[in-house]
Amino acid sequence: MTDLAADPVGGSTTEPRRPGGVTTDPAGSRAPGLLARPWAARTAEAVVSVVAAFGFALLCTRIDVNPLARVGQVSGLAMIQKYAALVGLPVLAVLLYTAYRGSVARAQLAQRLVCAAVAGLSTGVVAGGIAVALNGTQWGLGGQEGDPGNLIGMANDMLRGQGVPGVYPPGFPGALAVWSKLFYGGVGGGGYALKDLQLICSALVGPMAYLSWRLLLRPVWALLIAVPSAILFLDPIRPYSHVTMIVMVPMLAGALRELRRAHELSTRSVVLRALSFGGSFGVMFLWYNGWFVWAAPGVFVLTMFVVPWRQGAARLKRALLFLGVTVLSAGVIASPLLYQLVKLGAQAKDRYAYLPVYIDPAYIMGWASDRSGRLTYHDWPWRGELAGQSAYTLLLLAGAALALGLGLRSIAVRTVAATLIGAWLLRFWFASHLAQDKAIQLYPRTTWIILYALMILAVLGLMFAVQRGATWARTLQRVEDGKPVAGAIRPAVTGRMVAGVVCALALFATMGASWSADRYMPTTDPKAIPDGKSEVIDMGADAWRAHILVNRNGKCPKYDPAGPTDCAPVNYKLKEYNNEPDKGQLWCANVKAEEWALVCGSKRPW
Repeated sequence: MTDLAADPVGGSTTEPRRPGGVTTDPAGSRAPGLLARPWAARTAEAVVSVVAAFGFALLCTRIDVNPLARVGQVSGLAMIQKYAALVGLPVLAVLLYTAYRGSVARAQLAQRLVCAAVAGLSTGVVAGGIAVALNGTQWGLGGQEGDPGNLIGMANDMLRGQGVPGVYPPGFPGALAVWSKLFYGGVGGGGYALKDLQLICSALVGPMAYLSWRLLLRPVWALLIAVPSAILFLDPIRPYSHVTMIVMVPMLAGALRELRRAHELSTRSVVLRALSFGGSFGVMFLWYNGWFVWAAPGVFVLTMFVVPWRQGAARLKRALLFLGVTVLSAGVIASPLLYQLVKLGAQAKDRYAYLPVYIDPAYIMGWASDRSGRLTYHDWPWRGELAGQSAYTLLLLAGAALALGLGLRSIAVRTVAATLIGAWLLRFWFASHLAQDKAIQLYPRTTWIILYALMILAVLGLMFAVQRGATWARTLQRVEDGKPVAGAIRPAVTGRMVAGVVCALALFATMGASWSADRYMPTTDPKAIPDGKSEVIDMGADAWRAHILVNRNGKCPKYDPAGPTDCAPVNYKLKEYNNEPDKGQLWCANVKAEEWALVCGSKRPW
């Protein structure tokens, strides 16, 4: 990888002195104490990232504003930004100080830990914003309606001993059931447990994204992928879904890297690494399996090319051993869901259409949920200037071009490209059969994984361009009298550049995280309040619903819009939704009654 990042180990000791009188002698080139050991530094990164995420989210629970009033929401978001500045500025100051005044090794260690902290703070801010949105209520986003209600129902069914929820991934409902049993008395406590898990899982997305990409990349490049993707794709209502996608891609690349170099490892090491990857894939499959479906075609083909079929029996045996143990261990762990998919998968038809189903299927640069407010397919998505494409789209495509042109030998680039191709083909396969089969089959969700792949390729393209440029610059350098010429690329210079990039990315993280949290604040649009009379439903409906349900102490939430004595009770009979018999017709949301026939191609069912 390029030098424009922190090296996991100590820096160069060849320079007798750095600008500012700071020496880089052998003693100063080593990280201090225990952190000089690679495993300790990696552990420190993980601890710092997780503590930053949880600590900041916990700090934000102390913010006491009325989240059902817009001025209260603004004050809460501003308080979060104030906390972020008070926490983040000293951290960034340490990074800048070590970059300019510290030894190379200390600067690199600071880069690692600060990058980890920024990754944690990015989604800690989002989780803190959700805590503000739910201030005064013990319920999670969504209350006991919609998808959150279905999750609570699945957890209740598990607590009643009715087993796993059909073809739905049982990981999160199972965790919800366990949490409800441990802390809220089991059935009836799922709504309170859901709030806890929404906050915990939302905060963890940033650290998990960063640490998974650290398997492949140095800190600053891992951060450049982790922070934008974590903020953009995080859905606090269902935080278990997108984190699986974010972590899955680098894990697939890591597994294929181990497959390619399995011949260099001992049999014991091959088996242990395969068990590690296979176990991780199995757990992720139970947590949310949809992303594996979209990635499967491309990754399967790539795997067949990575296996060394013609490079000798010994090399092939090690590769097949790694592949076999990985697949077997993943299959064993994922077997409960795999069994349900084989048994019931053919019967599962997705006929729920909403705004992303009605737009041009080639648009993959944005997303709208079924709580899209006043948006319609007539005015969304917004068109760019060049054949409908925006500057953002062109930048991503330019980055992807660099990645493919300069780094196609990289297993990371190949894995991401294969994932993109597989999802792209499946998207248009299902979309092209939409009118005939009257089935969606969740194809709009490929938007996320395709956009994620393009974002990754853009960062990798930038990384390879910087690496190639640094190589050319070194080639052109001339040495005079045994000393580097002015402007020579040295660790000190690249360390300062990295520090600047991290500072800019930290600012982006705070602004982007505030945008993400603001979307989930309780709705303040009178026409969008979900009281049965609303004309539209926006993303603020989920937080609003949480404020109209009774708290565990029997009292109404502090800011219940209906008053202190008029809140809805807990639905103890809540269970997994049982859909009506399949009628083979689309159900079209976000469509007015008079437009149903024009949009859905059939008469409305009422």
